[in-house]
Amino acid sequence: MEAAFDEVIHAPNRLRLTAALSAVVNADFSVIRDLLSVSDSVLSKHVKPLSEAGYVDVTKTVINSRVRTSLSLTAKGRKAYRGHIEALRELTANVAEMEIAAEQIPETSRSESHDADSSR
Repeated sequence: MEAAFDEVIHAPNRLRLTAALSAVVNADFSVIRDLLSVSDSVLSKHVKPLSEAGYVDVTKTVINSRVRTSLSLTAKGRKAYRGHIEALRELTANVAEMEIAAEQIPETSRSESHDADSSR
């Protein structure tokens, strides 16, 4: 899998939305809205760029005279989501490596470096 940071997915509510949809074939709009604890308008605002990118399919059906909206992650969306998650994993792994490396620097060197940065 190719790691690729994705600006469309990265916004917190869109990341949570794609994560939820990655676990199912499709989900009712109201279920996702409640899961994310957002309003209809906020969810719609985040679905739109995902749909425009080809990551989410929006299907409307009429049941008992009511319109039901269903959301599903497309194959392109699943691939982008997995790549984004992999990029985040790599980023956090690199941070952990940097923290370990920083621990090897003598305390006085870290303090002097920090003091020099603070005086700018």
